Amino acid sequence: MFIDKATILITAGRGGGGCISFRREKYVPFGGPNGGNGGKGGDIYFEGDPHKTTLLDLSHIIELKAEDGQKGSSNNKYGKFGADLTVKVPLGSLIFKDGQLFADIKEKGQRVLAAKGGRGGRGNSAFKTKYKTAPRIAENGEPGEKAKIDLELRLIADIGFVGFPNAGKSTLLSKISAARPKIADFPFTTLIPNLGVVNFKGRQFTAADIPGIIEGAHLGKGLGLEFLRHITRTKILIILIDVCGFDGKDPYKTYQIINSELKKYSKYLAKKHFIIVLNKIDLPSSQKYIDKFKKKLARKKIIPISAVSGQNLESLLNEILKLLDKPSEVNPEENFEIQPVRKYIYEPDFKIKRRDGVYIVSGKKTETLTEMTKFGEADSLRRYQNILKKIGLEAELEKQGIKTGDTVRISDFEFVYQKNY
Repeated sequence: MFIDKATILITAGRGGGGCISFRREKYVPFGGPNGGNGGKGGDIYFEGDPHKTTLLDLSHIIELKAEDGQKGSSNNKYGKFGADLTVKVPLGSLIFKDGQLFADIKEKGQRVLAAKGGRGGRGNSAFKTKYKTAPRIAENGEPGEKAKIDLELRLIADIGFVGFPNAGKSTLLSKISAARPKIADFPFTTLIPNLGVVNFKGRQFTAADIPGIIEGAHLGKGLGLEFLRHITRTKILIILIDVCGFDGKDPYKTYQIINSELKKYSKYLAKKHFIIVLNKIDLPSSQKYIDKFKKKLARKKIIPISAVSGQNLESLLNEILKLLDKPSEVNPEENFEIQPVRKYIYEPDFKIKRRDGVYIVSGKKTETLTEMTKFGEADSLRRYQNILKKIGLEAELEKQGIKTGDTVRISDFEFVYQKNY
């Protein structure tokens, strides 16, 4: 099954917790703390795989999670790092992270980091100072990054066939390549794009057969809008037209509709190299339609063929090779490597909102500190309170009118405020 869109949630691994431990060897005085740090959580990567042609594997997955790091242990032993998770995607996959274009996977083995694992929490040996030689302080591991990922596949092909239903696109693809798409004599036989590899005169290139376009495709009518994006990466467009007309339409009128739909979908499509191909010239009385069509487009390159009999296919392939060697304009719409300059905006350590009598504190620094604090240890709790006081959270809460007994929520934790006099 061909699936070209998928949405998943990803969560990188959480870091392992730090250890609280003290040396207790016999005859070793002043043993001191020896609790090790936790291991880093696993990262999540996306990697291009040329053997994949669809996002089907990911369409049934709701969430992907990397392995958590392991806890540190005594004797200053670090916890094991969590294993990274690599997600294989087809070449041509666009990755949108939290609604923003994040990466464009075009090459085999291309690998991008989508979510970073959290660092491991420090053990109590990391908190030893000359003033505090036996700290009972350790950290929980930092949570891994979370993100919503939208994947969109755009086929990477040298040539794209576009045309009305039953123009003969699938037949043409089957004649010039080893692809075997479904072929029948009813409209919209092709429901998904088909790819084929063409070998001609020692050259190799790929061709994509796009489901039939109808008038209004750029607005979502028929299957056009759903699959027109698959031709945005192609270097050459083959506009395939039934020379005897489709659904009673004049071939020239058909050409005008297709050309209009391509321009309305994307102004850059009109700048691509294209060849007008009149198909089904093996039918009786086709010549008069060919002559009439050529008069109206005297300056355009037009190649009459018969996809069924193979007539004139060599001329078409020769013309394709010429255009493949011809330089094309840079397509700004597809030049995803050029990203806008990132703007780094200062984020305060905390923000406070009051809702239903609860003081809700947000901010990456404050939330991460809360997630990594071991509240079961008195020293860790004291350190946590001192840091919040130093960054001004306590003073700001009092400024906003907090009273003893009020609830403060930070991340997934709730605290009862107690004034220290």
